[in-house]
Amino acid sequence: MTAPEPVTPEPVTLLTPRPVHRPILVQQWRRLTFLHWAVDPAAVAPLLPAGTRPDTLDGVTYVGLVPFQMHKVGLGPGPGLPYLGTFCETNVRLYSVDGQGRRGVVFLSLDAARLIPVLVARGGFSLPYLWSHMRLRRGGDVITYTSRRRWPGPRGTMSRVVVRIGPRIPESDRSSVMSGPSDLEHFVSARWGLHLAWHGRTLYLPNEHPTWPLHRAELVDLSGDVMAATGLQAPTGPPISVLYSPGVQVKFGPPLNVARDD
Repeated sequence: MTAPEPVTPEPVTLLTPRPVHRPILVQQWRRLTFLHWAVDPAAVAPLLPAGTRPDTLDGVTYVGLVPFQMHKVGLGPGPGLPYLGTFCETNVRLYSVDGQGRRGVVFLSLDAARLIPVLVARGGFSLPYLWSHMRLRRGGDVITYTSRRRWPGPRGTMSRVVVRIGPRIPESDRSSVMSGPSDLEHFVSARWGLHLAWHGRTLYLPNEHPTWPLHRAELVDLSGDVMAATGLQAPTGPPISVLYSPGVQVKFGPPLNVARDD
């Protein structure tokens, strides 16, 4: 049997290559911090859905820890729900590409502070959401995120992230395609969908949002075991990239099938 032809991933662009004309979900992502560490693609490949592989930049892939506030999640074109749809969240994520060249993210865990959205996401989308006690506080240019898991566990799994928000990255530093010193910032933020395993199939759920307003940031404090609880080896040393964004409005389109390799 001949090996399949390698697929060239789509370019990393600042605007979605698949505009969402019929949203099935709307939400806002607010007050996000992006922490990233380099990891060996071979170490994370078994954690990805069938039909996808680790997406790499110069031969390396990344694991991200992203705490933020989800705001006004809603079905269809909206409007989102102000109470049930607004809560703190922290996700641990990897970077993937499928056989069609579509780049995405794969979530290893998503801690969230509202039980009903957790139950809906776990049951309807098979996403690894977990109910947690969470808090977000900001004082001046310092923002603190805390999380402690309630259900389904491991109960007590926690994270604490404190960052100092720095200057806005000028638009002139960010072209429509990866270039210059900001390749990694493009790679981890310009993601226009997610890959997920769903009832024996792999799906790609596309999204659309405006260009990220990004700030470089300084990590003040980091503790917890939320990353190790996913089965990943806990990263050593400080993150290679720390970014902050005030947020964007997001809409998700209908899922697309991903061809499997097996």
